[in-house]
Parts: sequence; C-alpha cells; structure tokens
Amino acid sequence: MPSIPVTIWHQELLSPTEFRPSTRVPAYTLVRLTAPAPDFFRFLYMAVGGPYHWTDRLAWPVEAWAERLADPLVEVWVAYHGGAPLGWFELCRQADGTVEVVYFGLLPHAIEQGHGGPLLTAAVSRAWALGAGRIYVNSCSLDHPSAMANYAARGFRVFREDVTTKEVRGEG
Repeated sequence: MPSIPVTIWHQELLSPTEFRPSTRVPAYTLVRLTAPAPDFFRFLYMAVGGPYHWTDRLAWPVEAWAERLADPLVEVWVAYHGGAPLGWFELCRQADGTVEVVYFGLLPHAIEQGHGGPLLTAAVSRAWALGAGRIYVNSCSLDHPSAMANYAARGFRVFREDVTTKEVRGEG
C-alpha cells in the first residue's frame, strides 16, 4: 500500500457564542442509535469513511463495535431521509468537559445535497446540550473538500496542525 502525506487539523469551539448554526432547515430525521446494532454502526463507519481512508476501526471485531455503542460517554446519531441513512455523527464526552465529535459525515448519495451544515449544527447543538465546555473535532487532507469549510462556517477554529503519513488503498 502506498504511503502519502496527510495534514490533520485539530479544531475547537470554546463557547456557544462562537457557534454559528446553519440556517438551512434539515431535510432529514435525526435518531440516536441506542439499539445494540454493531453491524449497522460498522456499516455507517465504512459507508461514510471508505472514500476518505478511515481505517482505524476496520479491524475491530463485532464485540468492539458493541462495546463502543454501550459506552455511556458515547452517543451515535443517524440522520435518515426517505427511510435510508444519509449521515451520522459520534460524540464522546471527556473527563475535562470536552465533547469530541469523533466521527461526522455523509453517505456518498447525500454529499453536496445541503445536509452537511444542518447535520454538523445538530452535532454541535447536542454537544452543548451534553454540557460541553469545549467541542473538539479533527479533519484531515483526506476528507471531503467541503469538510473544512463546513467546520469553519460553524465557528470551529484550528488550534493545531500536524503532518503525518498514512497508508492508503487505491484512490480516495
């Protein structure tokens, strides 16, 4: 597998006053994934992350997916339109009051359809509702070209940038 350079941008919101919600009305229904559905959780991860080389969880056995869903500090939310999932996000509360947006994304059929801003707004709003004192997210140069613009539009600011290498399979 070829190895390529990847830039990682660490971003944060420190206050609800920095948050700029999308004004677009969501065209989906948002549902928290609470059922013990590790295979569905893995499907979401692969469907969204496949084109962007998300690989850190690919080797997880089904039990690891189930444990993550059962973690009381983790919430997974799925957006549906027309009965099908169009995107999802995973939040994780930290001991220091930070809520991390661990994963966020749209399935390929939903990209460039106007769902990204409202879905990120929902993720950030939920993080504040969980009592976040800070919201943190990573994005990288392998992500969709609109990702950084969406984070910036919601008020996220880059506080650190790292460059690393990543092994990738084929084209992204």
